[in-house]
Amino acid sequence: MKKGKKQCVIYCRVSTEKEVQEMSLARQEEELEQLAKELNFVHIETFQDRHSGFDIDRGGLLELLDFVRDENIDAVLIQDETRLGRGNARMAILHLLAKTETEIFSHNDGGPLALNEMDTMMLEILAIVEEYQRKLHNAKIRRGMQRAVRDGYRPERNLKNRGNAEGRERIEVPVGEIISLRDKGLTFEEITNVLKGLGHDISKATVHRRFKEYELEQEG
Repeated sequence: MKKGKKQCVIYCRVSTEKEVQEMSLARQEEELEQLAKELNFVHIETFQDRHSGFDIDRGGLLELLDFVRDENIDAVLIQDETRLGRGNARMAILHLLAKTETEIFSHNDGGPLALNEMDTMMLEILAIVEEYQRKLHNAKIRRGMQRAVRDGYRPERNLKNRGNAEGRERIEVPVGEIISLRDKGLTFEEITNVLKGLGHDISKATVHRRFKEYELEQEG
C-alpha cells in the first residue's frame, strides 16, 4: 500500500517541432505544476514529447511508463486526454496505467480524468481478456509440468541456473533439461512452459535453437 503524500509525474505533448508548440509545452508544464500543488501532490518528474498522439513509440511516454512502474508513482497529470494519446494508442496507454493502479488527472477536468461510458467498458474488457490470457498461460505451464513429471522428470533436481563463465550476453539455458524433456517426447512449446515454471525466462525459439545446437555438436 502506498503511504505518505501522493507523488505525481507530469506528461506534456505536442505534435510538431514548431516554435509555437515549444511555447505550448512550457504552458502545459506550468499549468500542470499548478494543478499538482492544488491537488497536494509531490511533483517528482516531467516527461515531454513532440510526437503524434496516434503513435505509442514516443520516447517521453515510454520513459514515463517505466518510471511510473519502477517508482510506484500515484498519478500522472496531463492537460487533457488527447495529450496522453489518440485513437487506439490512447486506449492502450490508459490500460497500461490502469495495470499499475496509476490515477490520471487532467487540467481540463480539474481533477481525475473523466472517461466516457465506452472508455470504461473497453478498459474493463481489456482487463478481463488479459486476466484470462494469464490464466491460460499458467494452465499451459502446469500441463507441461504435469506431463514431464508423469514421464519421469524431477524438477526438484533442476532448480539452479548456472552463470556464464565466458561473460558474453547469452541467455542462460539449462540445455541438459531441454534434452531430457525432449527425450521424453515433449514439444518445444511444452519444454518452454516447463522451464518457465522453473523460473527460466526463455522463449520457444531459444529452446529450439539450443536443442539444434546440441544435435549439431553430437553429429560433429
